[in-house]
Amino acid sequence: MKKLVLNYHFFVLGLMSCILNSCNTKFRVWVGKDSQKIYNLKYGEHKRQKMDVFLPADYPQDSPVVLIVHGGAWKYGRKEHMIQIQKLLFNSNIPSINMNYRLVSKHLTYKEQLEDINAVIEKFNSLSDNAELLPNNYILLGESAGGHLALLYGYQNPDKIKKIISLSGPTDFYSEQYLKSFYSKYTSGTIQKMVGTKFNRKSLSEDFQKASPVANVTNVPTLLFQGNQDFLVNQKQGLALDSVLTKMNVPHKLIFMDKTGHAPRFFNKKKRDSIIYPNILEWIRD
Repeated sequence: MKKLVLNYHFFVLGLMSCILNSCNTKFRVWVGKDSQKIYNLKYGEHKRQKMDVFLPADYPQDSPVVLIVHGGAWKYGRKEHMIQIQKLLFNSNIPSINMNYRLVSKHLTYKEQLEDINAVIEKFNSLSDNAELLPNNYILLGESAGGHLALLYGYQNPDKIKKIISLSGPTDFYSEQYLKSFYSKYTSGTIQKMVGTKFNRKSLSEDFQKASPVANVTNVPTLLFQGNQDFLVNQKQGLALDSVLTKMNVPHKLIFMDKTGHAPRFFNKKKRDSIIYPNILEWIRD
């Protein structure tokens, strides 16, 4: 009965949402045989606070839910950019949530984005009984800026997050290696807006350390993808986190890809299908 009960619950929520918002909010439910896809379910009042929930036909009760966080330099992007991964998970019988989050602006920083991840988790926790899934049993999967958010939230909430997957996610905004790098010279403006604090190279605020996954590592198993020719997220970002994880004996795996740029699943079908997707599925199931 789990799918029927959950479907009814979401249908009522969707109907109420449509009425309250004069049907301006797109809300579609697709139901197949013992499976369903729920689009644009609200988890907050902001127009960006929506998520797509994909529940396959059959999964064990202890199956983790993969929460997908899109990229876009913290101020762009949307969940639809990650639909290919969500379809992969659905076809592999893995429950998933694909979320939008509030974007960085004059009044919003990465902290509000972490709050949005938490709001999604709390929302789905309240519905987990209907789906016959365990609460606080999530794997975070993020790409680029979404990889940063997945790493940071995951390390700060090891009671909720069982594993992390980061595809080309930045990890370090404060170390001496970062500050002395050419990479920091063309990324500091974006990082400053994301952190919400002035970037002063000679007297750097500790806020940049607090925003860096390398400074927040806890014992959450982590899968990293890094390209050696990544211009947007320098290869030393992935290598720096890999080094910290090794020193702290945190279970992890670094997929370091030769002749590879940023977010290669978009641009290299061969690596996507032979390296990236198989390693994602293995990490989830292991």
